Amino acid sequence: MTRILTLLILAAVAGSCAADQQTRVLRLSHGLDTGHPVHLGMVRMAELLAEKSGGDLTISIYPNQQLGTERQSLELLQIGSLSMTKVSAAVLENFSPEATVLSLPYLFRSREHVYDFEDSPLGREILISSEPFRLRGLVYFDAGQRSFYTKDRPVRTPEDLRGQKIRVQQSATAIEMVKALGGSPTPISYGELYTALQQGVVDGAENNPPSFYTSRHYEVCKYYTLDEHTAVPDVLIIGTEAWERLDPQQQAWLQEAADEAVVYQRKLWQEAEQEALDAVAAAGVEIIRPEKGPFIEQTASILEAYRDDPVIYSLIERIIAMAPHEE
Repeated sequence: MTRILTLLILAAVAGSCAADQQTRVLRLSHGLDTGHPVHLGMVRMAELLAEKSGGDLTISIYPNQQLGTERQSLELLQIGSLSMTKVSAAVLENFSPEATVLSLPYLFRSREHVYDFEDSPLGREILISSEPFRLRGLVYFDAGQRSFYTKDRPVRTPEDLRGQKIRVQQSATAIEMVKALGGSPTPISYGELYTALQQGVVDGAENNPPSFYTSRHYEVCKYYTLDEHTAVPDVLIIGTEAWERLDPQQQAWLQEAADEAVVYQRKLWQEAEQEALDAVAAAGVEIIRPEKGPFIEQTASILEAYRDDPVIYSLIERIIAMAPHEE
């Protein structure tokens, strides 16, 4: 099935290749709903790019997994059959080892800490670390902090996760985190998750408030525990083949448009986060704000395990050192 889907996509893209070369259309695939703040950030980026380039360089956006899953989109970027995609950093770690650090639990202390890192030279260093894999990160989009939601049993302490099948992304770090908390991690495609929750394939999942709301997972899961275990960003990526086809001026336009769209998207995200929490609460979801200490203690071993990996542990130390100092 995956092979057939890939062949269909390749045929569609190849059929319009000549037009792409003339009009410089960058095709951008992602799996989010069109109401999602990250999608709206990408729409803003496309508008800014068209303005900056006078219409010479444009972006066509294909949401809702129209061109495949996040992993399939990354693979299409690598072979030059798709220009850009948006993926969770948790998926990117399968292609870029340095990106692993972005999925570690309780590494970031606050939203300010996350933004300071993403806007720093260190943040840029990790973005371009995937270039040897033919993938170039452009910017981070705010994806908030991820928390657990469940169908039948509320999670107030790590012990409440014991025995529960929790959907996770295709991420070794996410799998280890759920294991450390006593749950049973179950990787499932985001597009298949609603049905998996309905049918009891999994007992719950974990995500940020806007995604919990726009996916309508709150219709099935009536407990949302704001343990905020990770702050995994979304990453906007261009294939190095597509990037190298752009001249320096076009590259500058694209990077500027992406950077400016981040500022816009962060504002949208913060608004959407509160709206989502209000909406799911009104729909009957119990919002639980647990004591985070036990969750932090039970996952601390995951960070310590990287002491034997000098590259990742150095990144951990550098990110922790960037945390704003409390008065």
